Amino acid sequence: MDDAQAVPPLRSIGDHGIIGDLETAALVARDGTIDYLCWPSLDSPTVFADLIDGDGGAFSIRPDLDDPQVMQLYVPDTNVLVTRWMSEGGSAELVDLMPHPEARVHSDRGAQCVIRRITVTRGTIVFAVRCAPRFDYAREVPTAAATAGGVRFNTPDLALRLFASMPLACNGGDAIGEVRLTRGKAPGSCLAATRSRGPTTHRSRRKSRPPPRLGAAGRDDRATRGGGGEQVLRSALALKLLTSARHGSIAAAATFSLPEATGAGRNWDYRATWIRDASFTVYAFMRLGYIEEAEHFRQWAGQRVMASTPDDPIRIMYALDGSEAADEQELAHLAGYAGSRPVRIGNAAHAQSQLDVFGELLDSIYLSNKYGAAISHDGWQHICGIVDYVIAHWQEPDAGIWEMRGEPRHFLHSRVMCWVALDRAIRLAKKRSLPAPLVEWSESRDAIVADVWANFRHPEHGHFVQSRGGTELDAALLMMPLVRFVSSTDPVWLTTLDAIGERLRDDGLIYRYRNGDGLEGGEGAFTTCTFWYAECLARAGRIDEAQMTLAKGMAYANPLDLFSEELDRRGQPLGNFPQALTHLAFISAAYFIDRRLDPAYRPNWQP
Repeated sequence: MDDAQAVPPLRSIGDHGIIGDLETAALVARDGTIDYLCWPSLDSPTVFADLIDGDGGAFSIRPDLDDPQVMQLYVPDTNVLVTRWMSEGGSAELVDLMPHPEARVHSDRGAQCVIRRITVTRGTIVFAVRCAPRFDYAREVPTAAATAGGVRFNTPDLALRLFASMPLACNGGDAIGEVRLTRGKAPGSCLAATRSRGPTTHRSRRKSRPPPRLGAAGRDDRATRGGGGEQVLRSALALKLLTSARHGSIAAAATFSLPEATGAGRNWDYRATWIRDASFTVYAFMRLGYIEEAEHFRQWAGQRVMASTPDDPIRIMYALDGSEAADEQELAHLAGYAGSRPVRIGNAAHAQSQLDVFGELLDSIYLSNKYGAAISHDGWQHICGIVDYVIAHWQEPDAGIWEMRGEPRHFLHSRVMCWVALDRAIRLAKKRSLPAPLVEWSESRDAIVADVWANFRHPEHGHFVQSRGGTELDAALLMMPLVRFVSSTDPVWLTTLDAIGERLRDDGLIYRYRNGDGLEGGEGAFTTCTFWYAECLARAGRIDEAQMTLAKGMAYANPLDLFSEELDRRGQPLGNFPQALTHLAFISAAYFIDRRLDPAYRPNWQP
């Protein structure tokens, strides 16, 4: 199905804010509806999924106001979301948050909760409340029963309790209510969960602390000055919501099966940890001075490295708890966002060979050793095993960074990241005086360089190309100067940069590639690539162009400064949301451009 056949969604992808507790996250639409929530973990089945199917479950709070202006904002430096309605007849606010595990507001410490508080700021307003959970990806409608202070939703495996300081009635599997409020009255609600059918106690009147601010200690304040300003901090806070407080892993996005093109079948589950995306996130955290968050992921990644063997090397993705990522399934009972079927959970890409992940992993380990704790002896032995694997396999074809589902190819980006793996291992060995066969490693590293320059050039124009012997371009080539494989001012690279701008750019939008990828239908522009392009322009000394590209890219964020995975030709959000890779690419570009604009900037080595 193409865009013309797509079904209008109830709410658009970009029409949302996100709240979370570092265990799971909920999307809150501008109309005050929570229409997406997996429970109890980010990769658990949904309890609310109206965003994906109109009967998928939702938690709505609606004021009876005539033609109100609606706006959303975050409490500064937090992920506490405020939705505001303003009209001639009155105004109101809805505050949504999910307390951090260390700041639980109820006596059952193992439980989680979503707190929603409504306040009238002017006039008298009637609110309609409807909580309609649909468990197990909307395959199960719970029974609802009134309890003291609220409603209990029951299934054989999970119970949810809605506490509210307003009367609620049960209607099938829903809880519904209506309340009239005047200025100064602030009833609240809390959706709490238990894993068993035993009793849960709750003190609904206790005040809650908002989730802790991100890395308040050691924050590089310059990172939020100029070149992105507070939008950089918002991106960091969004990335924080995708991290697991329990495991240290970092999800690629909060959602699954939001389409890359509405009405089409490119719908994937991003609720897993891609080694690539998470490693890039570590780089963003390091740049902003958030060492604690980066160290937590390093420990998680270190456990995956220690578990790897030559016959079972590091994988491209894992479940958030570090186990094997789930196999791909289709949920035929769900209609899909804007009629975009099939709806998928799990991801078949976990079985692919993507050689670039070794470079991203080794780069993050190198940075963690540079700014954090030193690697252990056993850890280094496993790193040496990974390097040996790269040396043995770097000449093989793979699926590449974009996880193409056709025949494996020799992708330039994969070659470059294999070079990064060897280069960072060599650097780390020298910096930490670690034992390593540096001559052998250096010879292999240099062999990759020779291969790239000899076999990955356009036969007529001389610029770099997507795959060996081909002529197509790929926005992943923008990583070449960012990982310092090639000088940002090398003539061949500048020709490549111009070619990307000419053939893959549509105003401020950058497409990943234009050639076939083994999948049906098209896709939108990839928001990450816009920021890679902006940073490459800045590194090439084209600062004015870089600033304008960055400004256009920033304009594609939604009103809460959150980025989706892709954009359609009108600049409307597509794909999973919010996406970690885009936020970290924005942080990197904004940080570098801000630094280049600083009159005191004096690099030891030119980019």
